[in-house]
Amino acid sequence: MENFSEPMGFLIDNTKCMGCRACQTACKQWNNLPAEKTVFFGGPGYQNPKDLSDSTFTLIKFREVIENNKIKDWGYWKKQCQHCIDPSCKAACTAKAIEKIAYGPVIWDEAKCITGCSLCKDACPFNIPRFGDNHSTKIRKCTMCYDRIEQGIEPACSKACPTDATIFGELKDLLAIAEKRISSKPEVYHQYIYGKEEVGGTSVLYISGFPLEDIGYPDK
Repeated sequence: MENFSEPMGFLIDNTKCMGCRACQTACKQWNNLPAEKTVFFGGPGYQNPKDLSDSTFTLIKFREVIENNKIKDWGYWKKQCQHCIDPSCKAACTAKAIEKIAYGPVIWDEAKCITGCSLCKDACPFNIPRFGDNHSTKIRKCTMCYDRIEQGIEPACSKACPTDATIFGELKDLLAIAEKRISSKPEVYHQYIYGKEEVGGTSVLYISGFPLEDIGYPDK
């Protein structure tokens, strides 16, 4: 088992994401999650599947870039658990089924979870925890691949990413990388690191060409 003296996490750079969904596939493979039977929906986004679920823990979402009432381009971003520093889902769980590991991951104990409860989802500012249809399963969500990390193996999603749109490491190093990227290309990046302060800080940081509040993420 690895011993971590520093908090770990992800840096997600939306400007580097090309929508290949290698991370999404790698997540399903590692967690033995089935493919979903999906139906077409009329946007916005058109990604497949439409949203996170009890069998999709990480999802590449599509963003239409509109100019003169026409789609000029597409942007992409990775949606997953933010692994909050002080997770509200953990505080809300009366069964004590959710744990924040000191170095970063927010994980869950299926044996303790109460089927159909969903207090964790109601409390989550990012609307992340998922359950089956009609709340037929217990909590399901990203665990930051803590079972890989504790064997000294990089999380599946960041390992699979071909463009460094998702990178894993010590949070202090990720902050330094984020600051360097956004300062070196001010014409490309929105000059802000999302997750550094929001909801008390998260173990997942974002840099992007647009404010994440524009796509529904909560502000400070």
